[in-house]
Amino acid sequence: MGDHVLAEALAKKGIQDSRVLAAIAHLDRAAFIPESIRPSATEDIPLAIGYGQTISQPYIVALMSQALGLQGSERVLEIGTGSGYQTAVLAQLCHEVYSVEIVPALARSANTLLKALGFQNVFLRESDGAQGWPEAAPFDVIIGTAAPEAVPPRLLAQLQLGGVMVMPIGPQGGPQELLRITRSGEGKLPRVERLLPVRFVPMTGEAQSPG
Repeated sequence: MGDHVLAEALAKKGIQDSRVLAAIAHLDRAAFIPESIRPSATEDIPLAIGYGQTISQPYIVALMSQALGLQGSERVLEIGTGSGYQTAVLAQLCHEVYSVEIVPALARSANTLLKALGFQNVFLRESDGAQGWPEAAPFDVIIGTAAPEAVPPRLLAQLQLGGVMVMPIGPQGGPQELLRITRSGEGKLPRVERLLPVRFVPMTGEAQSPG
C-alpha cells in the first residue's frame, strides 16, 4: 500500500513535481524503517535507522528529488543509500541509479529490500561516498544524502558538463545548506544555487578527513 496521504500532504507543502509525488505515493515508507518506529512512517519527520544514520524527512526527499529535474533518461549517482528510500524514489524517476553506502549493514539491507521491491535499475556499492563510482561516470545527476564540509572534488569530476548535483554542504553540528550545483564548461566555476538551510548527518570516510 502506497503513501498517498503523505504525497497529498507534500503537495500542500509546495512540492509541485507530479512525478515525484507519484513516486512517493507508490512507496510504503514503513518498509524502509525499523519496525519499532513504523507508526511514525507517514509523519513528515526524519527517523533514526541505526548506525548513526537517518531516513530523511519526506519533504526533504521530495524537495531534493524535485530539484534534480529528472525526466526519466538520466543516470544518477546517489551518495548515501541509507535505508534505500530516496533510492527507491529516484529509481522511479530516472533510467539508472548508482548508489554508494559506507555502512556495510545498511548497504546489505537496502540492497535486499530494493531487490524485493522489484527495482532492477538500481546498482548498489558498499564504499566511501566521497570516491563516487568512477567506473560508471560520468553521471547526469548526483545527489548526496549526507553532508560533507565542502563539495568533494572527485564527485564534481564525475558529473557531466551541464549536469546537476544536489547536496547538503556544511560542518557537523553547524550551519548546513542544501545546494544545487550545475557543472559549467571546462575551466569555468560551477553555478551554485542555495535552496534552504538543512541538517544532515555528516558524510564520513574521505570527506570527513581529507588528505
